[in-house]
Amino acid sequence: MIQLENVQKAFGNNRVLRGMTLEIKSGTSMVIIGGSGTGKSVALKCILGLIQPDSGKILVDGKDASTGDRDAFLAKFGMLFQGGALFDSLPVWQNVAFRLLRGSLKRPQAEAREIAIEKLRRVGLKAEVADLFPAELSGGMQKRVGLARAIAADPEIIFFDEPTTGLDPIMAGVINELIREIVVEMGATAMTITHDMTSVRAIADNIAMLHDGVIQWTGPVSKMDDSGDPYLDQFINGRAEGPIEAVR
Repeated sequence: MIQLENVQKAFGNNRVLRGMTLEIKSGTSMVIIGGSGTGKSVALKCILGLIQPDSGKILVDGKDASTGDRDAFLAKFGMLFQGGALFDSLPVWQNVAFRLLRGSLKRPQAEAREIAIEKLRRVGLKAEVADLFPAELSGGMQKRVGLARAIAADPEIIFFDEPTTGLDPIMAGVINELIREIVVEMGATAMTITHDMTSVRAIADNIAMLHDGVIQWTGPVSKMDDSGDPYLDQFINGRAEGPIEAVR
């Protein structure tokens, strides 16, 4: 579903992606791990076309991601943002139905609200939550609303950016389970960026270790613990000593 071939991106003298090559098969869940500043978010933005790579090729469903109808292209995607990114001035249901109330996916307001309530129920929130505002919700509830919004338009591809950041371990576990269930139910292709190894084990079919702008290792999550790769081994075990230099 997603192919990156030798993708490079620099900001001035800062070479972030130095030849990133990765394949994410349709209907699978790929988790990209790596330290802060290694280019995980830049790769995601390049796939979406928010940033143009300097060189290389990105294909989505076999088509060049940089060409064609942008609205149709973006309609393939759902996104759960790291900080929730809910609109404070809109009630919950309008946050969830944001894409269904405008643009090429526009639906009648009553239908959009009905879909929003259905998606809220899917993530474990009652219909009464629909008319509340984000500020009236806990962090875990806000994250669920963000997840409901990500799946509201039944996308083919869903991106999860640090889905459990700021949550306690129990709520993080709940979100991980929801993500896994929903991705499997929808048959969607998922790409997750996270530092949380518990999330990796709960969500991933496959993982990719991004370091120094390239994929150091990629493979099934079942092979992660005995990969033999020193970069991956150091990262997943949180060791200070190893090929990845810790910033002191």
